[in-house]
Amino acid sequence: MSETLSLVWLRRDLRLHDNAALYHALKSGRPVLPVFIFDRLILDQLDDRQDRRVEFLVQEIDRLRDELAELGSALVVRYGNPIDVWKELLEQYNVGDVFANHDYEVYAKERDKAISELLAERGTGFHSSKDQAIFERNEVLTGSGSPYTVFTPYSRNWYSKLTPFYLKPYPTERYKKHFFKTTVLPTPTLAEMNFKPLGEPFPARTVSAKRLDSYKQTRDFPALEHGTSELGIHLRFGTISIRELARQAQDANDRTFLNELCWRDFYFQVLDHFPHVETHSFRRDYDRIEWRNNEDEFEKWCRGETGYPIVDAGMRQLNSIGWMHNRVRMITASFLCKHLLIDWRWGEAYFARKLRDYDLSANNGGWQWAAGSGTDAAPYFRVFNPTLQAQKFDPKGDYIRQWVPEVNSPTYPQPMVEHSMARQRAIDVYKKALAK
Repeated sequence: MSETLSLVWLRRDLRLHDNAALYHALKSGRPVLPVFIFDRLILDQLDDRQDRRVEFLVQEIDRLRDELAELGSALVVRYGNPIDVWKELLEQYNVGDVFANHDYEVYAKERDKAISELLAERGTGFHSSKDQAIFERNEVLTGSGSPYTVFTPYSRNWYSKLTPFYLKPYPTERYKKHFFKTTVLPTPTLAEMNFKPLGEPFPARTVSAKRLDSYKQTRDFPALEHGTSELGIHLRFGTISIRELARQAQDANDRTFLNELCWRDFYFQVLDHFPHVETHSFRRDYDRIEWRNNEDEFEKWCRGETGYPIVDAGMRQLNSIGWMHNRVRMITASFLCKHLLIDWRWGEAYFARKLRDYDLSANNGGWQWAAGSGTDAAPYFRVFNPTLQAQKFDPKGDYIRQWVPEVNSPTYPQPMVEHSMARQRAIDVYKKALAK
């Protein structure tokens, strides 16, 4: 092919509207051809060949193909090691520039560095933009120019900078004629990637104004249908614009929901500035905790057989549908770390395998918050009482009965650990570790 193209590499931004990388590609002066790569280095690590995230990706790729076909264009979809795929693409197409959006995980940054070096060797430019965060990297810093390590002062600065400029959409629709004209291209199927379909519907891509209006009152009660936004998977893969969602929250005057987006940015910048959190405690001294790491107890927690109904309900919900209510995520995580004294990394890895909306930065941040090893100011005395949490947030037991129908029968197990004893044991172990 002799015509020089701009390729836009879609990753966590699976949409044509309000997409920073796509916007810059469309304005590059060359025809634009979008690319998506099913990364074998990631997919081959998945244990379950019926993975909700992979099925979601296939669904959204099909949607993008249809949208591009209406514009007379197509989506290049490949399955393989990204470096190998890009070598093939550079042989197949005359590529002038490649556009992508920033990613903040260690693997992603290393991958992008390798790809940019490959492209540079061929004389091809690599351009990366901010898209999945409202504020990133060094945009929200302390007065001394260092990254924040505590959320509250970060959020104050974040809100002070939140002007309409940062929420302005990228008008990609103005340049839709700049897509490269070609026929629909073949894409790998689930079967070809050795995955099996589940066929269950995914949550909606939008959140209604009515739901935002009630979000503050409903978000903590897991029995309520649609009490939360259920947009996690769409934010994870960028099928919805973070700027669009923030504008909607502002229009609804919903500070509670907007605060969740602030937390999301905060965890992105923690991961970006402190990449050691992927494998170590944010606060390094917490790596000295002597975890019990009882494998039998861990398996009971995984199966939802702890004898604490709210914990078991959450774990069974996770195992069944690949999603768990956020309040219950905190309860189950606290129980594993504090009641059972099992390393938070075990629980984080289990959630990573099961959650359809898994996002490394948020998952890591949530687990380190629960373990007390994260960005909290004085955390380790906080030990959730699962019984009191159930009484407060599932007062009628509707959520528990939905997922633990045998809860009041003789077959339901007794609590595997007594709360008061476990709480004191956790505090003692933490004190000992932090006194070293």
